[in-house]
Amino acid sequence: MKKKSMKILLGVVAALFLIGLACAGTGCYLLFAPQFHPAQTVYVCIDRDDTVDSIYNKVEAVACPGNLTGFFRLNSYRRYAQSIHTGRYAIRPGDNAYTVSNRLCRGHQTPTDLVVGSVRTLDKLAANVGRQLMLDSAEIAVRLNDTAFVRQLGYRPETLPSLFIPNTYEVYWNIGADAFFARMQREHQRFWNSERLKKAQAIGLSPEEVTTLASIVEEETNAAAEKPVVAGLYINRLKRGMLLQADPTVKFALQDFGLKRVTRSNLNVQSPYNTYLHAGLPPGPIRIPTPQGLDAVLNYTRHNYLYMCAKEDLSGTHNFASNYADHARNARKYWKALNERKIFR
Repeated sequence: MKKKSMKILLGVVAALFLIGLACAGTGCYLLFAPQFHPAQTVYVCIDRDDTVDSIYNKVEAVACPGNLTGFFRLNSYRRYAQSIHTGRYAIRPGDNAYTVSNRLCRGHQTPTDLVVGSVRTLDKLAANVGRQLMLDSAEIAVRLNDTAFVRQLGYRPETLPSLFIPNTYEVYWNIGADAFFARMQREHQRFWNSERLKKAQAIGLSPEEVTTLASIVEEETNAAAEKPVVAGLYINRLKRGMLLQADPTVKFALQDFGLKRVTRSNLNVQSPYNTYLHAGLPPGPIRIPTPQGLDAVLNYTRHNYLYMCAKEDLSGTHNFASNYADHARNARKYWKALNERKIFR
C-alpha cells in the first residue's frame, strides 16, 4: 500500500514537474525567442496622443511579429499603459519580446537624423523640421515669430535666419521646441569658431552680415566654383560704397522667387531688401545659406570685378566684368537670349 502511494506521489510530482517545465519553456519561448521578423530594422514613432492599443497597431504594422502573447503580458505586468514614453524606437530582425518591451518601457529610443535645409523662408524651415520630428511645425513657428524669444536668442526677426547652419544632426525624435533651439545655438557656435570669426573680422563683417551676403551669393549661383568669385564682387562693391544691385534681393522683396527676368518695374519695389534702392547689405539674409556659401564669403576670391550677368547659354553661370561697358555687352547678350526663348518674366 505504501509502495503504491509512493508511486502515485512520484507520478504527481513528475507530472507537475513536466507541466512546470512545459510552462517555463513556453514562457521562455514567448519572451526570449525571436518574435519580430522585419526585413530590416524598422522604427515605431510614439507620439503624445498614442495609447497602448495604437502603439501595438504600429508595431504589428511594421515589425512582422510572430506570437506576441509574451510581449503583451510582459507590458501589462509592467503597467506600460500607465507610463508610455514618446520617441522613436528600433525593432530589429530577430528581436524578442523581452528586448522590445524593455526599449518601450524604459524609453530607450533611437536617435534620428534631422536635416536642417538651406531654405528661403523660416516658414519653410518650420514645416521641414515639423515633418521630421514629433514637434509640430506650429510649435516652431510660434517661437520664430515671438519677438521676445528671438531677442532672447540674440537676434532680430530679420537676422534670425543667421542662427541656422544647414546640416544633418542626430537628435531624438521627441526633442522639444526649446531643446531644438538650444541645439541650433550650440551648432551655430561650433560653426563660428575662432578661425571663421577672425576671417569675418578681417572682411569687416559680423557673422550675421556674412550670412546675409552668403544668402545673396547662393541665390545668384549654384556653381560652387563661382561662389567665392561672386562674393568677392559684392565685397568690392561694398568697399566702394556702390549699390549691390542684386536681383535676388528684389525677388525676395517681391516674394516672387519664380521670376526669371527682373524688369525695370520690379526694381522700383519699395522694400529695405531692394539693393537697387538701398545701399549696403539688406536687413538680413534672404535665405538660410549653406556652410559652403558661408565659407565662400569668408574665403572670397580677390579680383577687380564689379559687375556680373548671367551667361547667354542660360547655364546658371555668369560673365564677370570690371567696367560697365563690358558689363553692358554681356547684359545685351543675355537679354537677347531671353527674348529668343520668349522669357519675359
